Amino acid sequence: MAGPGLRRRAVTNQALANLFREIADMLDILGEDPFRALSYARASRAIEGLTEDVAGLVAAGRLSEIPGIGSALADKIREFVETGAVGFHGELRARLPSGLLDLLSIRGLGPKKVRVLWQDLGIADVETLRQAVTSRRLRRLKGFGEKTEANLLRAIELRAEGESRALLWDARAVVARVLDHLRTHSPVERAEAAGSFRRGRETVGDVDILAIAKDRAAVSRAFVSMPGVREVVAAGETKATVLLEYADYVDERPRTVQVDLRILEARSWGAGLQYFTGSKDHNVHLRGIAQSMGLKLNEYGVFRGEEPVAGETEEGVYAALGLPWIPPEMREDEGEIDLAREGALPKPLKGSDVKGDIHVHTDATDGTEPLEAMVDAARRRGYAYVGISDHSVSATVAFGLTADRALARRDPVREINARSPGLTVLLGTECDILDGGAMDYPDEALREFDFVLASVHSKFTLPRKEMTARLVAAVENPHVDVLGHPTTRLIGRRDPIDVDLAEVFAACSRAGTAVEVNGYPNRMDLDGRLAREAKKAGCRLVLDTDSHASAELDAMALAVATARRAWLTPDDIVNAWPLERVREFFG
Repeated sequence: MAGPGLRRRAVTNQALANLFREIADMLDILGEDPFRALSYARASRAIEGLTEDVAGLVAAGRLSEIPGIGSALADKIREFVETGAVGFHGELRARLPSGLLDLLSIRGLGPKKVRVLWQDLGIADVETLRQAVTSRRLRRLKGFGEKTEANLLRAIELRAEGESRALLWDARAVVARVLDHLRTHSPVERAEAAGSFRRGRETVGDVDILAIAKDRAAVSRAFVSMPGVREVVAAGETKATVLLEYADYVDERPRTVQVDLRILEARSWGAGLQYFTGSKDHNVHLRGIAQSMGLKLNEYGVFRGEEPVAGETEEGVYAALGLPWIPPEMREDEGEIDLAREGALPKPLKGSDVKGDIHVHTDATDGTEPLEAMVDAARRRGYAYVGISDHSVSATVAFGLTADRALARRDPVREINARSPGLTVLLGTECDILDGGAMDYPDEALREFDFVLASVHSKFTLPRKEMTARLVAAVENPHVDVLGHPTTRLIGRRDPIDVDLAEVFAACSRAGTAVEVNGYPNRMDLDGRLAREAKKAGCRLVLDTDSHASAELDAMALAVATARRAWLTPDDIVNAWPLERVREFFG
């Protein structure tokens, strides 16, 4: 899928693309020449699609090779590369209220509607929009009815939810920064992240860091003086809290997340790690078990009276309660403790169990890197196979391919396979599910692909009955192998579609169609609970990244975390199987 920040490559390219797109939006809001706005929008898309660093093109005098870049735009590209800014952009920003462009982050609002809100009602930021919606002022405007008000209010709520929690992907980057800083700049002996991050939740409220150190004060000082700390909330010897800046992956906007540091004693490390990992419900259940055994459980250890029984390791804490160690991702009090007591915990999936990724895009549609680069990235990850699944023709915003163009890639794929022992490239498609469940390609084309991944990319608001029938018809198509991102949600941006997933999963089970666990940072679709329901319904699952650039193959870690939250085993997951079994499953 296209979008700022969604495809990681040269920072200069993305920053420039974002700036040009913002210029286009501002020109539209100001009612300037629409053709001029369109030229900036086209330039933004062209720069996003570059596989080379635009700074290198400037140095080589090759800007004319970028489609749609005339002399005026070329001058602004050079200005940006040389100075990091474009004067024209600053001039436009000065003509607009400071919070006006934030309205574009609200689902359902484009530049033209923002212009109407600003000029007719004086709405200049998200808060004044919220006030106008709740006071029913919008419905007096042409094109803004009661339904529009309700939709905008929900969109504002979604935005607030997205602002309050960091994506797991972003939290991973924050955790890596903090741990690297502590290990490099302080005498920390041990450090690890806990909380919802360790449990693999799709979003993270606060980042919890636990540490052991003899010189606690030195570790705390290093923590509060980290680069990127916007505010020190508390700075004690054993506890410290900061607000840390990071760049949101989806929008590349600066945001902050609260990071809490707790410095433990070595004898309480396991108990503290267990306690601060949670979840709250899991911990309450464990404390009940401890009490029934005449024990006390807290963040310092397991005690019989005042006598410590366990605490140094998590394994010891669980063993003191008569339980095996429970993987963090399972700790939601959803039956995992009973399974542990019965010795029936599923073997947790490991990242090394995954043998390939079959939802990978290239620059043939809306990816940013060519086929060979994505294949090389899969090879570096040690995969046995990789599935290329570019968009079908109806995905116009993603530059979808006709069936003929998609199938014409068989020869390049065969050439790569012939010279690449150890890694097999499978040619697939992410084919749009159209009205009524029809597929975007005819059956005679679908049967030619190694696999077909069917996804919804349009008409997200169909009534439940129609949407359910649409998905059931698609997964029952004998040429469809995988249902992609089944709920279509975008975390903090778009609600899941209204669909009877129980009926869809039952249809997938009957038809032998796998269900995708999509690890893309702001999708993570299915989530752990729904993936577990898919397994219960008899479905096989596929872990994918929906990558649009080689760096995004790392999002497989998010899909694996979801699979662990869903209690999935390697046998449940198609792409944890060897290639021969995968081919047999795809038929």
